[in-house]
Amino acid sequence: MGSLKLAVVQFTPRFGKKEENLNRLAALVSGIGADVIVYPELCTTGYLFTSRSELDQVAEEATGPTFTFFQELADRIDSVLVAGFAERAGASFYNSCLIVLPGENKPIVYRKTHLFYKETLFFEPGDTGFFAVPVPSRDVLIGPMICYDWRFPESARVLTLLGADVIVCPSNLVTDAWQVVMPARAVENKVYLAVANRCGVERRGSDELRFKGKSAIYSHDGRIIRAAGPSGDAVLAATVDPQQTRDKSFNPINNVLSDRKPRHYSALTKL
Repeated sequence: MGSLKLAVVQFTPRFGKKEENLNRLAALVSGIGADVIVYPELCTTGYLFTSRSELDQVAEEATGPTFTFFQELADRIDSVLVAGFAERAGASFYNSCLIVLPGENKPIVYRKTHLFYKETLFFEPGDTGFFAVPVPSRDVLIGPMICYDWRFPESARVLTLLGADVIVCPSNLVTDAWQVVMPARAVENKVYLAVANRCGVERRGSDELRFKGKSAIYSHDGRIIRAAGPSGDAVLAATVDPQQTRDKSFNPINNVLSDRKPRHYSALTKL
């Protein structure tokens, strides 16, 4: 297929206003015509929960109304959608993202592996592991991770080893280090990387978090293709070529995957 139109949505949800947030998320992508659209982490509910009982009021199963909403939207605009949501599974809660394919009517769920800050009080660590989602109609493999997963190079590397052409990263980023590291994740794995961050401030109880915005699409050589500012809702779109990521060579001799020496990477190796 060659080219793929990839989009990220920078968005400021209203805490607990799920229906309002969903309607705004749909309105933002009206007419965008993208093959893949990435929304932020927990974009339907807001982020800074103060108790599990509060989370219990908005969390829902993977097949719940939020999935139905995104499936109908995916079918209507003929786009693959990636969106963060608060997932309920029995008595457990997960910081998850849906990967919704048009015409499939089946939720694909990634549960955040590495929990950040007070997420550890309310969510269980993700148990799905990392995986890549094939989208044959777009000739692309999509690898999801969520926010703080970026800090661990193993996350992006495993997705790359699984064949991901594009790593999608719904985020609620509050630090600055990621702006240095995300391009490195792209270039060290020779993949495209789409970071959909939120912006704005959430004040809940005695806590306040200021989200950094600056959503971006990075090329497989680490260059910024498109980037948003630190505040304000925005939709960024870029045409990329997934096939450019599949040959991991960067000169006639060297290759970022085949040059690896895993036998020397054990922490038990003695000097």
